[in-house]
Amino acid sequence: MPESATQLPRGRHGLPRETVIAAQRDRILLAMAEAMTENGYVGTPVAAVIKRAGVSRETFYEQFRSKEDCFEAAFERAVELMLTGIFAATGAEFDGETQSQRLERVLGSYLDALAAEPAYARLFLVEVYAVGAEAIARRTQLQETFVAMVADVLDADTEAQFFACQTLVAALSSMVTARIAVGDLAGLRALREPLLDLIRRSGELFGSARLAD
Repeated sequence: MPESATQLPRGRHGLPRETVIAAQRDRILLAMAEAMTENGYVGTPVAAVIKRAGVSRETFYEQFRSKEDCFEAAFERAVELMLTGIFAATGAEFDGETQSQRLERVLGSYLDALAAEPAYARLFLVEVYAVGAEAIARRTQLQETFVAMVADVLDADTEAQFFACQTLVAALSSMVTARIAVGDLAGLRALREPLLDLIRRSGELFGSARLAD
């Protein structure tokens, strides 16, 4: 079982109730993401999540009102994992780095965060469209956050340059979604270099930053 889902010891363990509840919640959320990888949101009943998580139906409904409620919580966990992965890489000081190195760190951390959690990445990128407008709006909001990060690195000073950055991230989103949908993690990571090369050859299309190899 992945480290993100804590497996409790069997038998009497003496753990605080809060610890038990948190561990059960982690297992349910991961089970939701993994089950949807196989059958999609529509084709994943609560029973399948319960079985995969190894919890009772009572435990599930103590934590979540419905399958949709569970999905929303799993989606927020996916967002947390994606942002944690990105901010862990981009939160470090950029002193001494070229803008090309900064951009490579930002894009690389995004791709690595997706590849590290493929079930949650699929939930975030693919299954979200089966749930409804609110979840899609949340995904769009996160995409715009990533646009702002890219625009900052590339020194996008004009409306045209910022729009180019939005177009770049939208194209990247489409490409990573296609690869996550078919489980092509190697292809996902392989996007990094051609994308960086494209930006280096773009002149000032995306911003005034001069990116060297």
